Amino acid sequence: MSIHKSYFNKSNTILYNSYTNTSRNPVVELFYGRLTNVGLPFGYSRYLFNLDLTTLQDKYQDKTISTDCNTGITHTLRMVNTSSFDKDLLNDKTSEGRRRATSFDLILYRIPQNQQWDSGVGYDYYNFNITNLNDRSYSDRPSNWFQTTTINNWTTPGVYDNTNSLTGSGINYSGLTIIDTQHFEFGNEDIEFDMTNEINGILDGSITGVTGWGISFYPQVENISGLTENYSVGFFSPHTQTFYEPFLETDFDDLILDDRTSFYTNSNNALYLYAYDNGNPINLDSNPIVDILDNSGDPVIGYTGLTTCLVTKGVYKVDITGFTTSSTPCLYNDVWKGISIGGVSLDNVENEFAVLSNNGKFQIGTTTQTPKLYGFSFDGIKQNEKVLNTDIRKVNVTIKQAFSSNSILNKVEAYYRIYVREGANTEVQVQDWTRINQTPDGFYFIFDTRDKIPNEYFVDIKVNSDKNVDTYKRELQFQIVNKK
Repeated sequence: MSIHKSYFNKSNTILYNSYTNTSRNPVVELFYGRLTNVGLPFGYSRYLFNLDLTTLQDKYQDKTISTDCNTGITHTLRMVNTSSFDKDLLNDKTSEGRRRATSFDLILYRIPQNQQWDSGVGYDYYNFNITNLNDRSYSDRPSNWFQTTTINNWTTPGVYDNTNSLTGSGINYSGLTIIDTQHFEFGNEDIEFDMTNEINGILDGSITGVTGWGISFYPQVENISGLTENYSVGFFSPHTQTFYEPFLETDFDDLILDDRTSFYTNSNNALYLYAYDNGNPINLDSNPIVDILDNSGDPVIGYTGLTTCLVTKGVYKVDITGFTTSSTPCLYNDVWKGISIGGVSLDNVENEFAVLSNNGKFQIGTTTQTPKLYGFSFDGIKQNEKVLNTDIRKVNVTIKQAFSSNSILNKVEAYYRIYVREGANTEVQVQDWTRINQTPDGFYFIFDTRDKIPNEYFVDIKVNSDKNVDTYKRELQFQIVNKK
């Protein structure tokens, strides 16, 4: 599995019945109850945002993210709770005197009627310096509860009416498209909204014209009356000065496990074809078909006209199950047919693989296997290199067994993990453990810096061996820097 991160291109927290704009505040504060301890007795806020899906759509269009072999593309909206780091904050009050909310639900909904809106330039919730004309922290310029832009208003103030009482024009809560709902028991949980169907619809064109989404409390919560306190929950916004910028995480399966050098009889095996144009991956006009030929050049019965699928851009896979032979090892050929690029037909591609006995796949005897130690080397990213955030790097991983002949291994279950460090003891995960691609000529993973925040990054490697999971810490470290 690989991930892609899409970040917010605009956002704003709007306040009930107020022209206040807080789009540039580093914290998204959703609240309900008393608006302030001394002010209006009733109020609540709603958060609006939109996503920059340009790079994600490009990857979907060029099949870097492919649904051909696997349809399990998922999209999760992630926002870090500002109270998630300290349990002592539970049931406490914020510096503004608001009680931290618990036992509530938040909804994620699509902004209705494709209404265009601006984020604004405000910061503070209140104008504390109304006599100071140079105060730039407070703004009542759009968007806000009433306005989308300087000359346009929301169809319904606040985007929708939470009482479902509108009978003419306007938008009731019941008319919203609800994308997902999340329950917060303690109030310090992070946002993890499932946007899979919504984003997949945008990618395949079945959903169009979306101008953003909103996050709010349930109407039943917003409409609670008679409260003597104000309750709030906070999340880091796109303007945070920390590493915890909110994003949409797209998970997709582009794993390559090529069995060409370890093809075992009567097993589930996969063979791959790699297509390049001057070293760059390129897609064929259509998926090729595969014939398996024996060492005499004759087709193997039951293994001709095999269908293939596109794993990722330029990489095609054929699954071969239950393949048997009378003797092993024995050489066979896989012939890839129907290859064309740009309407030009190309010759068939014929490759070779050896079928091995299952005896080599298992280790059965009177002794247990001793866990192995491994060593690693990398190319594609140098140790302590400064990498521009416009690069896409193919990182080749050489895996060797330590204290042995130092020969390179080509059949190892290896994983990588990427993170940044915060302080001496905290590791902030960027990508969870992910299987390293295995091809006939080695191991590699793709690292796309375009969706990574400039910082210093670390790579751990994990290898599974004889029930033993060995983790090798900080095998590679590098920095991502901005291009000016």
